[in-house]
Amino acid sequence: MSDALQTMINNMPEKTGKSLEEWKKILKGKAFTKHSEGVNFLKKEHGVTHGFANTIVTLSKEENNSSDEDLVTNQYKGKESLFPIYEKLLPIVKGFGNDVTVTPKKGSVSIIRKRQFVLIKPATKTRIDLGLKLPNKPTTDRLGDSGPFGTMCTHRVQLTSVDNVDNELISWMQEAYNLAD
Repeated sequence: MSDALQTMINNMPEKTGKSLEEWKKILKGKAFTKHSEGVNFLKKEHGVTHGFANTIVTLSKEENNSSDEDLVTNQYKGKESLFPIYEKLLPIVKGFGNDVTVTPKKGSVSIIRKRQFVLIKPATKTRIDLGLKLPNKPTTDRLGDSGPFGTMCTHRVQLTSVDNVDNELISWMQEAYNLAD
């Protein structure tokens, strides 16, 4: 655990009125389908600031890692040939900083700093759609518009092979990480 995260957890009772364990108990009885629903609940119903709300929801989810693993496993059922691409992407984005949060969902995996900057979605049996948040960056043949991601991302790169995870793609992911500060 990073020093910054530990400090945030230590300051939680003073800043939010409850410890992390108390917040986890509150969230345990809720069934949020999206990360943002949990964050919004804490902000609106309990007056928790966004940073603390995001941390509480993230750490509450991490407690149940087998469920996150199940979510990812289910995404790649019938698409197993794409899983090595996901396995190559994950350590790269985690390596950008200790403030990166990986949040598996039913159909995709969000990579979040202060906000989502990468979205990994096995779109078909032969392709992963990698969404990037790169406002004001022009599209190219490879760095396409967001397509089915809509406003969740500004751009999309279609990946069909581990070889697609090259220096150019890594630089776009790093740029998106830098902008998510």
